Amino acid sequence: MEGSEPGQSFRDLTVGDFVGRLASSAPVPGGGSASAIAASLGAGLVAMVAALSQDRPRYAEHADLHADVEPRGRALAARLLTIADEDAAAYAAFGAAARLPRATPDEQAARSVAMQAAARTASDVPLRCVEACLEIVSLAESLAGRSNVNAASDLDVAALLSEAAARGAAANVLINLPSVGDETYAAAAKTRVTALLDDVVRIAALVHARVAEGVARPPILSHPVA
Repeated sequence: MEGSEPGQSFRDLTVGDFVGRLASSAPVPGGGSASAIAASLGAGLVAMVAALSQDRPRYAEHADLHADVEPRGRALAARLLTIADEDAAAYAAFGAAARLPRATPDEQAARSVAMQAAARTASDVPLRCVEACLEIVSLAESLAGRSNVNAASDLDVAALLSEAAARGAAANVLINLPSVGDETYAAAAKTRVTALLDDVVRIAALVHARVAEGVARPPILSHPVA
């Protein structure tokens, strides 16, 4: 992947190294990867709050929720780190397609096909990031008022990071859709990402409100599925 050593994942870099690469003139990593990593941090915070609430008598009635959310948060964090890599690879592929020769009609046709395919991947990857962000804020909302009160602000931060990441990823989806060359796909993807982002913003606001209220909530019968 451009911007990384061959075969190296962003998850293997130090935070400082990743930020250094982000700040460089290299085209990747960019906003898509940064959004996915911000969401990964949000997922990690959700897992942390669940872990800090386990085996605490005060929160025993929510033990099943905590046991369910903690591994789901970890899994989301790992998935989003993979998405960060995939986003960088997708952008690099689009750049490579744009550099294909176009001196002849055949070359122009081949370049157009390659660019459309790369643009579709570059739309699909951040769309999956937005989907993951919805899962994170849904888990955070389920924990608000049902977890360690000393970590309530961490749920706030998780929701803030996830909303910012969702907005960034959604912007990347929308900017790539015109290059896909498939109006039906583009229309469906735009509708999907807009609905997802609306849900992320709405649920993130609920998290902020629950945290601000600081009111204990009763157990839920089933765990949230975004």
